Amino acid sequence: MRKEVKDTIIIELGEKLKEYAHFYLVDVTGLNAADTSELRRNCFKKEIKMVVVKNKLLHKALEASDVDFEPLYGSLKGSTALMFCNTANVPAKLLKEYKDKKKAIPSLKAAYAEEGIFVGEDMLDNLCAIKSKTELIADIVALLQSPAKNVVSALQSGANTIHGVLKTLGERPE
Repeated sequence: MRKEVKDTIIIELGEKLKEYAHFYLVDVTGLNAADTSELRRNCFKKEIKMVVVKNKLLHKALEASDVDFEPLYGSLKGSTALMFCNTANVPAKLLKEYKDKKKAIPSLKAAYAEEGIFVGEDMLDNLCAIKSKTELIADIVALLQSPAKNVVSALQSGANTIHGVLKTLGERPE
């Protein structure tokens, strides 16, 4: 591969690193062509961009980035695919599905999610547990609404009780 082509690939990878908030390094060594195509289709359905890269080129793109990705450098061995996404836990859930079905193929090497670096296959459960921004907002809204709902329901039940008492007293003969 010529130097110009390598430089172009490094620049493109750098742009992808800036474009997407999260990425996963995945080992796809044991996948045949059919399994790789199936994985790509599943990634497309879940809005994950999957790219197979050369480790040296990815290493240079990570070095050129503003973020310190040094803990990821040790994971750049063997066959590596990058999974780019904007929701941190989606690729982890996809990999967990594959792990449950096909016995650890493909496997997680490392990930950069929610501005944290996760290295190793054992971090897959932690990555699945990360909540997305919309999930966190929904949790906060539910927490904020809970006390208000309690107050409103207490006021409504109290109004019904007072209304019932007044109605009963009004219907009572004197």
